[in-house]
Amino acid sequence: MPALTTYRTDVSPDWVDYNGHLRDAFYLLIFSYATDALMDTLGLDSANRDASGHSLFTLELHLNYLHEVKLGAEVEVHTQLIGYDAKRLHLFHSLHRVGDATLLAGNEQMLLHVDLAGPRSAPFTEATRQRLAALCAEQAELPRPELLGRVIGLP
Repeated sequence: MPALTTYRTDVSPDWVDYNGHLRDAFYLLIFSYATDALMDTLGLDSANRDASGHSLFTLELHLNYLHEVKLGAEVEVHTQLIGYDAKRLHLFHSLHRVGDATLLAGNEQMLLHVDLAGPRSAPFTEATRQRLAALCAEQAELPRPELLGRVIGLP
């Protein structure tokens, strides 16, 4: 299975800067919507949040801008589950023009499963762990994203 396509949109006029390029913040908005869609896929949707009082919080993310994205471009996000443990989820989103494999931007995220009553970390349910295991198995043959694990620093 290829990476999961989690979000698709056209770049709207409100999202571009004076150069006609997608603004930095809107790359993250697009990736945030992709994370929401992944949560839905895993059964961590709004109905589950209401019933369980649990959700995912973003602990850390890295965002790499590789190519400009212009007004009107139709883009999609592909999501790869890198790994998970009892309470955390590590994923990588990649942004592409629809129908084009060229990587426009990459977004690595570490998410924490949280009991909102605390808020405090909480283990995934068995049903969620099964969905995570199934998605990991489906994506096992995908190559490791080149941008994974990058750090910022001056030489």
